Order: sequence, then structure tokens, then C-alpha cells
Amino acid sequence: MSKPWYNRDKSLRKGREMWLRGLRLTAGTTCARNQFPHVPHVLGKIFAAHRKYRRRDADMASSSTEMDPDLARQLFFEGATIVIFGLPEGSEFGIDSNSWQVGPRFKGVKMVPPGIHFIHYSVKRLVGASGETGPRSGMFLYLEQKEICLFRWDSKEEEMVAAFQEEAENLREQLTSLDRSLGPYPYESLRSWVSLTNHISKEAMLRLQPACGTICSFPEVLPMEEMTHTADRAKHNLPRYDTVCQNYKEGMSRLPQMKQKEGTEIRFSQLPEKMYPKNASAAEITQHSMDLSYALGQLLEINYPGNPLAFLAELQFSFVCFLLGNVYEGFEQWKNLLNLLCRAETFSLQHPDLYSEVISVLYHQLAQVPTDFFIDIVSQNNFLTSTLQVLFSFLCSAPTNKDLRKKALRFRTHLTKRFQWDFEEDPQDCAPLVVQLPEGWEKAINTDQSAHIESNAEIPS
Repeated sequence: MSKPWYNRDKSLRKGREMWLRGLRLTAGTTCARNQFPHVPHVLGKIFAAHRKYRRRDADMASSSTEMDPDLARQLFFEGATIVIFGLPEGSEFGIDSNSWQVGPRFKGVKMVPPGIHFIHYSVKRLVGASGETGPRSGMFLYLEQKEICLFRWDSKEEEMVAAFQEEAENLREQLTSLDRSLGPYPYESLRSWVSLTNHISKEAMLRLQPACGTICSFPEVLPMEEMTHTADRAKHNLPRYDTVCQNYKEGMSRLPQMKQKEGTEIRFSQLPEKMYPKNASAAEITQHSMDLSYALGQLLEINYPGNPLAFLAELQFSFVCFLLGNVYEGFEQWKNLLNLLCRAETFSLQHPDLYSEVISVLYHQLAQVPTDFFIDIVSQNNFLTSTLQVLFSFLCSAPTNKDLRKKALRFRTHLTKRFQWDFEEDPQDCAPLVVQLPEGWEKAINTDQSAHIESNAEIPS
């Protein structure tokens, strides 16, 4: 029998210490006040009680490690609780940037702070290598203080299904009996999680999350047309399935056209099809292709009118989907949004506050990946280094806001030290193109020049 994913004998004591330590680290920060508005004042009484018992312990000249029952109950009921029934043993379950292997007594997580969270899971396969799990699925949650979220594992659909709120509330009286199977939220990682999601509001979460509520690393796809009969294929001038394939192109044409199942798509913003305005001249097209301020402005006007800073929620949402949800589409969206931001020089001069926040967001995002992460994934076109190089080329220049320029210089120095990236060289797309000429090219040019001179001499004056 495998061990449970946490130590029951120390769970309450450890939970209290992580709760208090995590709140001290985050309660005073701006991002914590934005995302966890209830933390500073709602839990003030808990801090007061904790100080009371510390003073009492000091007066008694003792350092008792036992938790006071009243304080333990307060901590247990003040936070939100995620209850999960039926998740197969041996599966992987995680909340935010933490994950564990599920034990036989696992039934969820307690002491979860209010705000945005991301739960994710990979179910243990019944067949295959030992310990192998399936594709990861996850969902964003916005938890209120003392809220109870109940999920049940659907073995047929292989997904967690949320129960009705009434059913979840009925569990409130049973929470004490479930305590043995609930693990405490790991508060040592709270500060890092808040820095990754401090711009994601409840409204942004609901707008971006799929209609079905679950984000899948490998979403279900369906054929655009059934074409199960020979007559269906004949309508599209496709050969019968039982005929011999003649070439690769024909083989590819025989594959069915697939589309993602409706309701499972992450509702990312659509990027502008054209980077320049309608009826733009050739010179304007060139200008808008080099400075993407117009395209960025169009995207913000359509999706985030009057609130450019709300755009950062999608930048964070897409990064979390990729980093924790294993969704490659999230990486593609993050890359496209970052490309717009890093190549919009005019827009940066008009919105220095936005770009100051962009630097902060990127700083915390890049802190979550190893130093060789982007080399392995995007080395084929050096996307990140070349894109950030363009960003620093105008953020570190004289016209930029003084405070923003200082912040950009510090960020560039940090990236150079951490990733060993060189931002001083000219971007690769600005380098001269070296062409290898064939042998004998000098002789051919001299011959052409001589013929040209002779032909000109025959023309009468």
C-alpha cells in the first residue's frame, strides 16, 4: 500500500505554519492586495491569536509545538476547501505550481486562500509502463473565503466533474471528518503563484477559459465531415479507402480533416489579420510592419477597450496554460502576444505604465523556467532573444520614460546574467545577407560588360 501524499500527524501544525508564513510574505504586497483582498483584514484575528499564543508560550518559558485547538479550527474553516472523490490512486494531482502523487486516502486540499487557482491532474493508466499517467487536464478556479468546491471522478469520461453548489455546501458539516484526507495548501509557493497570476481577475478567467471549463493538453477532436461511405468520398473527388496510395500527397489527402470539439477551445483573443490599416500606402505598410503599434492598438481596442492593463491577464493566462497545463496552444498565444508588445515602439511611448508591468510579468514568468528552456524549444528561430532584443532597443533609448528605461536596463542585465543572452549584437534579421557566388562569376561579369559596351558602340549618335 502506498503512503498518503501528506503526513497526517503533522498536517495541522504544518498547515498552520505554512498559512501564517505565506500570508506574512504576501499580505503586504500590491499583487496580493489585488488578488487576495480578504487576506489582510479577514485573517487579522488569526494573526492576533497567533501572537497571543506566542506571548503566552514566552511567558511560560516554553516552546510548545502543539497547536491550540481553537486556532486550528479557525485556520481550517477560514480557507477554501477543494474536495475530490474517486480520483484513482497513483494519479498525479496538483494545485497551482505544486503537484503530488495521489495516495489511497486523498480527498482534496484544505486551507486554500481565496482568489485565482489552477488545479490539474493526470490519471494513472491501467495499461502501459508502471507509474505512467495520461495527458494532463486542468481548470482555473476563483475561490471565495470558506468556499467548498466538490468534484467527482467520472471514470467513463475520465475527467473531474464539478458537483452542484448545494451538494458541496452539504459537506460543510462533514469537513471535520474529512480532515484526515485533506492536505494543507503549500504556502511556501504562494508568493510565486501570485506573481504569475496577479493580473488575472475572475472576469478574465471566465472570459478566457473554455466553455466546458476544462483545459486539456490534448483536447478531443472530431472530423469536419464523416465521409464514412464511398459516396461521401466521391463527392470530394477522393479515392476509395481500399485503393492503393500512389504518393505522399494522395496519402495526406485521404486523412480526415479534423477540428477541435466545440466548447473545448481556450477563448484567446484573435490577432489582427493585417498589421496595417485599410487602404494603406506602400510606405505605410512598411512602417506598420516594422512598428506593430497599430496592430497592438487594434487588438486592445477590440478585446480590452479603455483598459490596456487588462491585456496582461491574457499574457499570464496563456503562460500558465503552457507551463502547468502542458497546452502548446498557450505557448503560441503567449509568443504572439509578446511579439506584438516587443515590436510596438510608438505604443510603448504612449503607455509606459503598461510596459513597466510587462517587464514585471516577464521577470516572474522567466524565473519559472530553467536557463536552457527556450534554447531547446525555440532555438530554430531564436524567437525570445531576438524579440526581447527589439524591445530593449527602444525601451533602453533616450525617448523612453526615465523610470521605464531604468527598469528595462535592470531587466536586460538580469537576463544576460541568468540566461547568458547577448542583447548587444544586431538582430539576425538586420544582419547583411551573405551569398555564395558560383565559380567563374568574375569572368562572366567581364564578358557581359564587354558585350554591353560593344552593343552601345553600334548605336548612332
